[in-house]
Amino acid sequence: MKITDMKVHMMQVPLVRPFRISLGVITHAVSCLVEIETDAGITGYGEGSPGPLITGENLPGTVETLRVFREKLIGMDPRDIEGINAVMNRAVAYAGTAKAAVDIACHDILGKAAGLPLYKLLGGLSNTIETDMTVGIDTPELMAGAKEHVAAGFRVIKTKVGTNIADDIARVKAIREAVGDDVKIRLDANQGWHAREAVELLKRLNEYDIELVEQPVRRFDFEGLKYVTANSPVPVMADESCWDSKDALRLVSERAVDFINIKLMKCGGLWEAKKIVNIAEAAGVEIMLGCMAEESGIAINAAAALGAALGNITRADLDASFSLKALPYEGGFTIENTKDLVLSENPGLGLVRLKEEMFQ
Repeated sequence: MKITDMKVHMMQVPLVRPFRISLGVITHAVSCLVEIETDAGITGYGEGSPGPLITGENLPGTVETLRVFREKLIGMDPRDIEGINAVMNRAVAYAGTAKAAVDIACHDILGKAAGLPLYKLLGGLSNTIETDMTVGIDTPELMAGAKEHVAAGFRVIKTKVGTNIADDIARVKAIREAVGDDVKIRLDANQGWHAREAVELLKRLNEYDIELVEQPVRRFDFEGLKYVTANSPVPVMADESCWDSKDALRLVSERAVDFINIKLMKCGGLWEAKKIVNIAEAAGVEIMLGCMAEESGIAINAAAALGAALGNITRADLDASFSLKALPYEGGFTIENTKDLVLSENPGLGLVRLKEEMFQ
């Protein structure tokens, strides 16, 4: 089987409402949707969603990178995913978003060629994964609206924090009082605090029974991250500090965190994500799978397949598609009990088609 063409489509879908994190405000899902065609008549679908607040990438740059990859990859066997990733890594440094788009599409082809759903190929532990629901930064009164998500069926609320001590305490207090004692609350500071400030704040927030805090300090502040992990009563998760398997190795070797969050757009796709999972599992560190707020859902199908397939992935924050006014594809996972993503039993990602009418 050979790659005969790679088509790239730009897409922009408004969110139901603007989503604020400590780094800025997100209003649209902005993605490159990729179709990789083969001489066997099999087409694979992928997505690269550049979240500039997190990755520093943008849509024009991702499109241009995918054009570079197209010239390199035509004629290769898409099932040779190790080789595909090696070619991409030699062609362009970093650019995880574009690499993820190609990697996901090749995994989709692999599943279709094997006649198996992707979650079966990746490990097959389960066909279902539970996601939390994320609340963006707002006034405490509006963030207390998290109780509506709980009433709908979500059992875990992840809330964005990272502005200042007084406001962050007021927000978390309002959410805990609104959702009650039986709901888990996760925090995500998106690099919003300094290390000592984070420890002070987490000691005060701990009275609200916090499950974990994600990325309390700047992504490059490994010493600060280690300090928070060593002194916080709340377990610490790395997100922006873990881009690839090399970062994961350093984090677990130095015991800098309690958990790691994988996003396919950061690490470049499923191939690299599996390496992170294996390194973390060997060190006894559990994984959460996350997503960019800008993703359309195709990449979430891939992440959900990985999360359902492997036992060391114990948590999921795969709720971005819940916030979109429309989805640019048909098929894929279905939703049960509000919070459970149930993977398709069709081969690959299980997508039926892309909605061309939504392309730019």
